[in-house]
Amino acid sequence: MDNASVKQMVVLYPVGGVGHVGPMTHLAKLFLDHGFDVTMVLVEPPIKSTDSGAGFIERLAASNPSITFHVLPPIPTPDLSFSTKHPFLLILELMRQYNDKLESFLCSFPRERLHSLVIDLFCTHAIDVAAKVGVPVYKFFASGAGTLAVFTQLPALLAGRQTGLKELGDTPLEFLGVPPMPASHLVTSLLESPEDELCRAVIEILKRNAGTHGVLVNTFESLESLALQALRDPVCVPGQTLPPVYSIGPLTGKGGTTDKERHECLAWLDAQSERSVVFLCWGSKGALPREQLVEIAVGLEHSGQRFLWVVRTPAGSDDDRKRYWEKRAETDLDALLPEGFLERTKGRGFVVKSWAPQVDVLQHPATGAFVTHCGWNSTLEAVTAGVPMLCWPLAAEQKMNKVFVTDGMGIGVEMEGYKAGFVKAEEIEAKVRLVLECEVGRELRKRAIELKKQAEEATEDGGSSRAAFARFLSDVKSL
Repeated sequence: MDNASVKQMVVLYPVGGVGHVGPMTHLAKLFLDHGFDVTMVLVEPPIKSTDSGAGFIERLAASNPSITFHVLPPIPTPDLSFSTKHPFLLILELMRQYNDKLESFLCSFPRERLHSLVIDLFCTHAIDVAAKVGVPVYKFFASGAGTLAVFTQLPALLAGRQTGLKELGDTPLEFLGVPPMPASHLVTSLLESPEDELCRAVIEILKRNAGTHGVLVNTFESLESLALQALRDPVCVPGQTLPPVYSIGPLTGKGGTTDKERHECLAWLDAQSERSVVFLCWGSKGALPREQLVEIAVGLEHSGQRFLWVVRTPAGSDDDRKRYWEKRAETDLDALLPEGFLERTKGRGFVVKSWAPQVDVLQHPATGAFVTHCGWNSTLEAVTAGVPMLCWPLAAEQKMNKVFVTDGMGIGVEMEGYKAGFVKAEEIEAKVRLVLECEVGRELRKRAIELKKQAEEATEDGGSSRAAFARFLSDVKSL
């Protein structure tokens, strides 16, 4: 068979869940636009939740018919919800056990048909599979270059310590390419003792970036130029040569729905003045305690501002391990919000249960500010919509992203109190007014609109992200 006549296939391999599969789906569309076939290989998680499992995969496949979705045959697993191990360690072990099945799947295709294997951060074990099969392997880093720069420098920092970073509190740490980072803002698992099992597992993952042929990052040059420059600097990790880093973003949802599918909240936004509404949403997994929901309601009511608020049922368990697997009950707004709140704010407020079309909401002309958990997907969606952010991080790398948004990009302000786990009504009222009414808000919006323009330029012909993806394709071809 003539190799030139074979349409090559890219295999994408993410950990399950919206936060990982969603960005990988956007990456798949980029490969499709460049004439590749794309297969996304998924592992069905042992615990079904609202954003994973067969139903999620079926919906994903139905809405992306150009992508082939392949679920690896299941392997016997115990009931992980009763394990005392951290869920992240269990997921890593589970994914490692799928190596043989992933290898069998890759070997079912002629080698010349396989262009590359693209894995996400937590599928590092698959690097060994790619080496056996002889296919180029790349990491897709769905977060930003700033986070990648910090992660890349962390193993060397921790190697010289006997104790964890938790004891440093808010002491600022200096990393190449990013603003000073309070130690407390690092991913929680990295604050523990370097001998802690979870910390060790994460550090091993971070070290293995160098085992790939390169890293695709969901960002663009002008958004994080200093961090990208740091990742190209040999000083970033002394004694180690980092693989090439390709900034190919922003990869985000496009938004846009038919009138038949259009969510009712968008019709409500249509009736509001331009940039008059604050949108509140904490991501696909973000759920706040009832006491905090009440506080938010009071703050919004007293602010006098228009709001669109996505409310989810709080997790019922105080145990982090159990909470990870838990399914949430139907959201009951009357039980969660102060008595009479919905009636008193009728007309200037709109409360949505569980989910709203975030990209469409952010891109709507009426949306003037975004209260966000600072997940990177949400951050990029705000950037591409030109909407300033009120930063309320909850978990993972979100506190780091808060630093990038406020101190680096200059398009957001923080909600004070998030570090203690509770933001007061007075703070909510003051910050919402600040961004929607005051000169500070106008400056943030001006900068956000400039970044929106730069994001558009990056993905146009001749733009920095287009050029980076072209370099990536050329580098794969030269292997």
